[in-house]
Amino acid sequence: MKSNLSIKFCPYCGYKLARKMLEGRKRLFCLKCGKIYYENPIPVVAVIARDNQGRILLIKRGVEPCKGEWALPSGFMEIEETPDQAVLRELVEETGLEGKLRKLIGVYSNKSKVHGYIVTIIYEAEIIGGNLCAGDDAEEAKFFNFNQLPSLAFQSHDEALKKVLHE
Repeated sequence: MKSNLSIKFCPYCGYKLARKMLEGRKRLFCLKCGKIYYENPIPVVAVIARDNQGRILLIKRGVEPCKGEWALPSGFMEIEETPDQAVLRELVEETGLEGKLRKLIGVYSNKSKVHGYIVTIIYEAEIIGGNLCAGDDAEEAKFFNFNQLPSLAFQSHDEALKKVLHE
């Protein structure tokens, strides 16, 4: 398994790490202190939000991966933040709009070209306020009719959106 990070030294004692068969898989292991460095996926949240005309809110990504491509408003969970809090924060940061969660759409495992393994938690939300404007990592924020959606940067976003549109 390829790491999310290029860790070469133990975060506990600073000694060199090696790969060793432990607990049924090859893991990073400190040759000095014996600690195992577990490589876990990074949690990401995304939101499907519609306006009062049923149009879907998308952002044009301003950063890699997939800079310049369209995606659901999304981003990394922060420490001490629940997925619910993270997704509503990302909605405001990337689009200027406030939301209220409606339901969990799904949880998707993917591999990112930049960040290694990620787990994307996708919700549906109702827009309850704010003013539409691109912010944070977005070049543009825009509503699209469901029959005029551009292709999306991430497979998980595409799968979740298809699930919602076919309910």
